[in-house]
Amino acid sequence: QVRLVESGGGLVQPGGSLRLSCAASGSIRSINAMAWYRQAPGKGRELVASIPRDGTTNYADSVKGRFTISRDTAMNAVYLQMNSLKPEDTAVYYCNVEGSMRLFGPFNSWGQGTQVTVSS
Repeated sequence: QVRLVESGGGLVQPGGSLRLSCAASGSIRSINAMAWYRQAPGKGRELVASIPRDGTTNYADSVKGRFTISRDTAMNAVYLQMNSLKPEDTAVYYCNVEGSMRLFGPFNSWGQGTQVTVSS
C-alpha cells in the first residue's frame, strides 16, 4: 500500500500564494508520474499539473504562468507552488502518484485532498 499525505492548503486572499506538498510512503520501487488535480464544488475533477519521470511539466491552460509543479525524487514528494491565486482556483486539491511497488507491481494512489480557498 502506498500512502500519500498532503499539506499546505488554506485560505488566501486573491493575488496571494500557497505551496502544496505531497509525500508518498510505502514499499515503493519507483515513481513514474506525479500530478495535482482539483475539484471545485459542483464540478468534475480536473488535471492541474503533472510531472513525469523525465521532469517535463504540463499545466492546465488556466494555471499556466501562475503555478509551478516540482518533485523531489529522493523524498518521493511533489509540490505545487501557486502564485497570483484567483477565486476560481478555489477547490479541493489532490495529488496523484503512479509507480511500481517492490512486491505488488504497479500502483496509482491518491491523496486525501487539501482545501484551497481564495477569497477576500
